[in-house]
Amino acid sequence: MGGALLLPLLSLLCFGFLKGARPSTFTVKNNCAYTVWPGILSNAGVAPPSTTGFALSPGESRAVAVADGWSGRMWGRTLCVQSSSSGAGFACATGDCGSGTVECSGRGAAPPATLAECTLASIGGDDFYDVSLVDGFNLPVLVAPANGSCPTTDCPTDLNAQCPPELRVIVAGATVACRSACEAFGTEAYCCNGAHGTPAACAPTGYSRLFKAACPRAYSYAYGAAPSTCRCAGGSAGYGVVFCPAGGSRMKYAEMRPAQKRQIHGLGG
Repeated sequence: MGGALLLPLLSLLCFGFLKGARPSTFTVKNNCAYTVWPGILSNAGVAPPSTTGFALSPGESRAVAVADGWSGRMWGRTLCVQSSSSGAGFACATGDCGSGTVECSGRGAAPPATLAECTLASIGGDDFYDVSLVDGFNLPVLVAPANGSCPTTDCPTDLNAQCPPELRVIVAGATVACRSACEAFGTEAYCCNGAHGTPAACAPTGYSRLFKAACPRAYSYAYGAAPSTCRCAGGSAGYGVVFCPAGGSRMKYAEMRPAQKRQIHGLGG
């Protein structure tokens, strides 16, 4: 990741902590050229944050406080529409959590979706975090600790632009997400289950190698290399989660008219 992007991000994080934010805070930032709706899912038995879904306009960021020892995942939703003024009928073309509202409320992302996964204050008080493409890809994502001595991890590449035709999710003529081979084909060899349900029996495939080549620091399949998980010794006061860390986007229909989006989601004109 280039220093020109990382330094402003760390400055934003540190400023928030100096102003009295809680010890565990995620600063979620949207560098995409279109609106992203982040979703948050806590692991079983872990208290959820005060919000589990919200909208971020291009360039906008939001701080989300989490409980000590929080673990869970974050992702971005795209091409979302609201079909009624009551707050119900909310749906997204990618990363949809199926809650029917902006808040995900304990529901996870429908694949394909790029996931930022974190476990805070775990073994010896250390934090563990990664970017996962196991459920496919919809957005470039970066995870950066506020503790500058800990590593960043990311998938900064727009995989939609190089997604094999058989894995593409196409909306109104544009590729908006890239499915995993497991989701696309459902075989044990691709899904690492059944007879292939152990690390020794589930080797990388041509599809997972393509993901890994594009995003070498991310998990590309269920039994991907352990170095894809980052460890922050002693933990960090907070993390930045950045969508489209390199900026820009190839999504052609990010600024579609509301009527077009409603048609895409089968909600009528």
